[in-house]
Amino acid sequence: MLSKLKLCWAFAAVAACVTIGAHAAEPIKLGVSGPFTGGSAPMGISMRNGIKLAVDEINAAGGVLGRPLVMVERDDQANNARGLQIAQELVYKEHVAASVGIISTGVILASQKVYQDAQIPMLTPGPSGTQVTKVFMTSAYPKSYVFRVSLVDRIQAGMIANEAVNREHLKKVAVFADSSNYGQLGREDLTAALAKLGVTPVDVEKWNQGDVDMTSQVLRAKAAGAEALLTYGEGPELAQIANEMVKLGWKVPMIGSWTLSMPNYIQLAGPNAEGTRFPQTFVADGSPRRLAFIQKYRNAYHTDYIPGAVWAAQGYDVVYLMAAAMKQAGTTDGPKVRDALENLNEKYDGLIMTYDHPFSKTDHDAIRDGSVAVMAQIRGGRVVKMDDAQTQAQAAR
Repeated sequence: MLSKLKLCWAFAAVAACVTIGAHAAEPIKLGVSGPFTGGSAPMGISMRNGIKLAVDEINAAGGVLGRPLVMVERDDQANNARGLQIAQELVYKEHVAASVGIISTGVILASQKVYQDAQIPMLTPGPSGTQVTKVFMTSAYPKSYVFRVSLVDRIQAGMIANEAVNREHLKKVAVFADSSNYGQLGREDLTAALAKLGVTPVDVEKWNQGDVDMTSQVLRAKAAGAEALLTYGEGPELAQIANEMVKLGWKVPMIGSWTLSMPNYIQLAGPNAEGTRFPQTFVADGSPRRLAFIQKYRNAYHTDYIPGAVWAAQGYDVVYLMAAAMKQAGTTDGPKVRDALENLNEKYDGLIMTYDHPFSKTDHDAIRDGSVAVMAQIRGGRVVKMDDAQTQAQAAR
């Protein structure tokens, strides 16, 4: 009888070990929602690829808390309603531990309350709408679960306005913005930035995503005497604007938000994209870390060109920051990971910047000013820093 009892205890101990081992190896699910099809796909795919590179590296090094990271991907098509549906699915069906995706400002504004109510940390690499991280920073919400690594529109708008007014000394500018949340919130930031410099746009234009004829908008801006077009939209329609300007024989600078770096703008506008200017947080330069990332991306995805390098780099960074928060918290419990994000102890040398306590209880934006961004330009179908572009231009003379 005693030997049988000892044998039962032995089996029970083995079963307990197996259970503990299985639990320790349980994957940590990361929600990755983004536009993987449609006009915004270059941004979404680049973001997803950057996230995957980081996930693969972390897993190769042993994962997080002894557990592998797993991406749970969904294509939100930059559609607000679909984004909300996906957020509900990721939280309540897939039970993700955190969200590290989303590109569209409209999508995150439509869906972030799902993560907030479920106390699931969201660290997003894409949306630039200024209000994104402010929504739950009110007395109605004691703790916000929304964090961001992205160049907010308030900062981008200031850089765009400075480029046109202070650097180019232009006072008559037209503001072109699409009808999306992204476009209209960006327009508000841009007109506010211009007002600080004492400039009122001579013309303000709007269009819907998917429109293919920008003739009337360009004609009105030309008739108003605009000396530059300042834009907030996405690649395909922005290309229509650039092409229409050339058809009308009207040559003025086109300066806008970072979506002017989208490959579908560069490809559809072709030579008409040359000289277009915009802010960027990631441009290929002499940094060994950035060059190594670009090479890893090329090797992994068999391409010589990253469709949206800035979103790939920011996607890569957010995974490492989320992993650092989970390690510091010693758990994937949402509230504890959220608290760790607000007080990360270790610096992380990322692709966009060195993250040294990037978040606080009162500020969930890692990028707080334009010091980590540069004005970039299209030259020869590539995105280069303004000073690099000027050097190339001088060498060609």
